[in-house]
Amino acid sequence: MNSANGAAVVVGVDGSESALRAVRLAAVEAARRRRPLRIVHGFIWPLLHVPVDAPAAGPPGSGLRHQAEQLVEAASAEAEATAPGLRISGEIIDGEAAAVLLGEAPAAAMIVLGDRGLGGFSALVVGSVAVQVAAYADCPVLVARGADRTDGPVVVGVDGSETARLATEFAAEAASVRDAPLVALHAYRHPASTGPGDMRPLVYDDSELRSEEERVVAEAVAGLPERWPDVPLLRETTRGRPATVLAEASRRAQLLVVGRHGRGELAGLLLGSVSQSLLHHADCPVAVVRAPR
Repeated sequence: MNSANGAAVVVGVDGSESALRAVRLAAVEAARRRRPLRIVHGFIWPLLHVPVDAPAAGPPGSGLRHQAEQLVEAASAEAEATAPGLRISGEIIDGEAAAVLLGEAPAAAMIVLGDRGLGGFSALVVGSVAVQVAAYADCPVLVARGADRTDGPVVVGVDGSETARLATEFAAEAASVRDAPLVALHAYRHPASTGPGDMRPLVYDDSELRSEEERVVAEAVAGLPERWPDVPLLRETTRGRPATVLAEASRRAQLLVVGRHGRGELAGLLLGSVSQSLLHHADCPVAVVRAPR
């Protein structure tokens, strides 16, 4: 996360109810972290050479640009109602939605998106905007989906990778600002080859395997109790498909955190089956964290 002073929580809006839900989530997140909220609308029409100003003979307040101004104003009002006193700014930026949001990412604390939208954000989770933003943004990306809970733990998926370790740090901070417990969850299926020439035996000791997998979790959370002494920490290791296990855990969580890239089944996380499944099926908001380049 960009920890520079003044780095804002950025939320993308398009006038949809899903975007307003993202605004509420982003406003709460900004208030928790004592950061400003920046509301952004990607205004694609100039790129398509469509007239955007009110026609000369048109009624006052008509025109696409005025409509965009109104939806940003409505989002600002929603944010103020959600978190009174929050520092809020809004801007309409000419460009395609994903490109605009990716341009915001280097200076943002995080980007928040709804899971479905209109126009440039249409069918957000299953479309290109969410994939592009979550895959390439230089900051964490939070997708508002599932249930809005104020109880339950923050759950982070761990797999032994460097990105998962960073996701665990993000999750610990998220748990701290929520006054919630943190669950570090590791799912495994069976012994698997880690590369050419690394053939695992057909017969293996299940207790030894479980001990090895539990060490993955222990290494992922090493040092967290010292850095986040206020966060109750639970470790869970279970056999199963990571996407299925994490989706099931999201039913009791207020936030699910995953690293963008992982190891084994979580490799190439956001562009692979695990992340796609979570963005479709998680029952709480999902945060995707990337390693610095």
